Amino acid sequence: MAKRYHWDAVYELALALKAQYPEETLENVSLEMIFEWVIALPGFDDDLELANDGILLAIFQEWYEELD
Repeated sequence: MAKRYHWDAVYELALALKAQYPEETLENVSLEMIFEWVIALPGFDDDLELANDGILLAIFQEWYEELD
């Protein structure tokens, strides 16, 4: 069964983005880019209306911490 992603799984989303975009420098990543990349992930299955800056920032922070 394929992995399914939802907005409340910020750590898992961060890991998926890190794997999908390993060469990306976070200095150039916007919250809008994170939104677009998350909804394009294979297995993303949640309501787009539930996204907000807090969730997107949490995904960004988890991704940043994984790089450190």
